[in-house]
Amino acid sequence: MDLLQENIRTYGKIHDNRIIQVDSFLNHQLDIKLFNEMGKEFQRRFANKNITKILTIETSGIAIASIASQYFGYVPVVFAKKHAGLNMSEDVYSAQVFSYTKNQEYTIKVSKNFLSPTDTILIIDDFLASGAALMGLLDLLKQSGSKVAGIGIAIEKGFQGGRQLIEEHGIQLESLAIIEKIENGQVYFHSPKSSQCS
Repeated sequence: MDLLQENIRTYGKIHDNRIIQVDSFLNHQLDIKLFNEMGKEFQRRFANKNITKILTIETSGIAIASIASQYFGYVPVVFAKKHAGLNMSEDVYSAQVFSYTKNQEYTIKVSKNFLSPTDTILIIDDFLASGAALMGLLDLLKQSGSKVAGIGIAIEKGFQGGRQLIEEHGIQLESLAIIEKIENGQVYFHSPKSSQCS
C-alpha cells in the first residue's frame, strides 16, 4: 500500500537496523486519514469473508481495527486484554504470549461472552514480526470455536519469520507494507503479497 510505505519512509525512525519507530502516525499519534485508507484496503482484501467481528490485541491494534470496522458494516471490535482489571469476568479464554521487544511473557484474555462458534473473525494488528502475538490470538479463537477469516497487518517485518508461522496454518494473511530489510538506516519494501488458504 503506497500511502503507508510513504509514511514509513518519511516519518519512520530506524534504531539499530532492526527497530522501526512509527509512533508519529501509527501507534502513538494517529493519522486518521491513513487509517481510513488502511480500513478500505483491508475490506477490499477480505470482501468475500462475511466478517462478523474483528479481533485485535491491546493497545496499538485497537485504533486500526476500530477504523476498519466501518468498512465491514460496523462489526464489533473485540480486543484481547494484556492487563485484565478487577471488573473483567473470570470466565475468559486465555493464552500465553512472549514479547520479544519487552523480553517477557504475558497472558492475554478475552471474555467468553464476546467470541463464539457462530463468529467469523478477522484479526487485525499493527505489526507482524515473530508472530507470537498472532499465535496467541489464534489460540483464543481455537478455544472459542470461532472461524478465522484471515489476518490483516499494517506493517510486516518480513525478515523476522512471522509469516511462515501463519502460512503453516493455511490462513489468509494480508500485510499492507512488508519490510524486506532495514539496512544503513534505509527501509526496503517487499512487493505486497497475499497468502490465500486453499
